[in-house]
Amino acid sequence: MIAISVIGLLVGFLSGMFGKGGSAIATPLLHLAGVPALVAVASPLPAVVPSTLLAAVPYWRAKHIDMRLVKLGAAFGVPATVLGAYLTHWINGTVLVVATDAVILALAIRLLFHRHGKPRESNDASTHLWRIGAVTTVIGLAGGLLANSGGFLLAPLFIVLLGIQTRRALGSSLVLSSILAIPGTIVHAQLGHINWAITLVFGVASVPLALVGANVALRTKSERIEWMYALLLIVVSVVSVAQLVQ
Repeated sequence: MIAISVIGLLVGFLSGMFGKGGSAIATPLLHLAGVPALVAVASPLPAVVPSTLLAAVPYWRAKHIDMRLVKLGAAFGVPATVLGAYLTHWINGTVLVVATDAVILALAIRLLFHRHGKPRESNDASTHLWRIGAVTTVIGLAGGLLANSGGFLLAPLFIVLLGIQTRRALGSSLVLSSILAIPGTIVHAQLGHINWAITLVFGVASVPLALVGANVALRTKSERIEWMYALLLIVVSVVSVAQLVQ
């Protein structure tokens, strides 16, 4: 439980800073700490809702949240999340941990080579419906399968594929992550994948630090945030894969 508390503190800060729920980071770290694979995948998810909403407050005050993007993302992402979560009933937990590692490593590499250009003018108006729908459907399905809110996918894909400015992508990602975490939590709870003691310890540690991370992010240059995000994801995925190979 001490290890889980430390992981919660770290993940809470990082989730607030990088506009993500934190489940994708928590899963490999909890598994490294000895938590069974499927429990490590699902147990952090309920704590995502309060931590991401709290971290979104500074972004809301700074007007860095695109509510049109959030609403469209929820419309497409929630059904996909439910479908993905139910599919985990037939998929081995270790497979999901490996899948999480592979996806975050691929996104980290893509972020490292992301070229910064001029953001699209008025992302609310110029981002097409079908592009938002496609991205958030894939994110919802992956988030349900990997038992997370999709936050680790949302921010980088919003930046790279939709051309949304970094802080706006982070703020919108936090709000949408909290929404997508709800159906995933319900389904995984019904399937018996959540250890609520782990959830409680993890949540108590992570929720306050999410607000701190968000305030730090708002004071950091966008390019530096992306590089830090990418490097963090590479380290976590490599360490987790090395542990599974042993």
